Amino acid sequence: MLFPPLEPYACGMLPLDDLHLMYWEQCGKPDGVPVLYLHGGPGDGCSPACRQLFDPSFYRAVLFDQRGCGRSIPRGEIRSNTTAHLLDDIEQLREHLGIERWLVCGGSWGSTLALAYAEAHPQRVSGLVLRGVFLGRDEEIDWFLSGMGRFFPEAAQRFVAPVPEAVRGDFLQAYYQHLTDPEPMVHLAAARQWAQYESSCATLLPNPDAVVRASNEFNALPLARLEAHYFSHRLFLPHNQLLKNVERIRHIPGIIVQGRYDVICPPSSAYELAQAWPRGELTMVEGAGHSLWEPGILQAVTSALVRFQTRLA
Repeated sequence: MLFPPLEPYACGMLPLDDLHLMYWEQCGKPDGVPVLYLHGGPGDGCSPACRQLFDPSFYRAVLFDQRGCGRSIPRGEIRSNTTAHLLDDIEQLREHLGIERWLVCGGSWGSTLALAYAEAHPQRVSGLVLRGVFLGRDEEIDWFLSGMGRFFPEAAQRFVAPVPEAVRGDFLQAYYQHLTDPEPMVHLAAARQWAQYESSCATLLPNPDAVVRASNEFNALPLARLEAHYFSHRLFLPHNQLLKNVERIRHIPGIIVQGRYDVICPPSSAYELAQAWPRGELTMVEGAGHSLWEPGILQAVTSALVRFQTRLA
């Protein structure tokens, strides 16, 4: 399902402003069809395995760690970190690399950012491959914080436990305060709890190794802090903006991959998007949850990217 491991043929740190430096890399065919990969989170980052989604004999794959994430610095930084900043960063990177148009591929928060980018710059997007659609609406954020715990009550109990009952009425802000506390013992403990909760809910069947990886300091802190930051500000998007503005991408072809039992990003959002977007083809993957690395999801995403090779050749 994945292409063989490969190393980037180019990489660098792009200065974004006086504070942020953004890591980027290119792999595959230098004169191939450009494709941009947008990782999830907010706050996650790209792993080497993400390069293997793209046929290196066809695609010029561009991957980057969003500001505050992964190898970008400073890690976990919430200052000057909004959706508008990220959209500008993508355009800076496109111009820096001399790319006119690209296929855009993103999952979870990456699907949110891909849609926002395509609606803001439709002339720069040749197609969209979206996975685990998250439209950034209030009800989707509220579902993440409390709804999905109905399916994973053990994980939800561990997630809620560190927050005193007296402040659980504003649960998100209570966590946000812990995650932005200057004391490492405070913010790291909260980050690990947040990351464990999310990773415990990400797969249809338990994956203890993934939970352990997600909860280490390097991965957990930017993920938890930036997710809480973006959630606290309702992703810096007007309510339902992405669905309301879908008319701007009517002409852009897309493939939507959605796990039937995705608890983090329930399938109703992907279904609504496909209903509103005539050229958005929905592939519902049975027997799969949210994670890109579940076999059915991975197969559907790589198949979508192979299908686009014919369209873009």
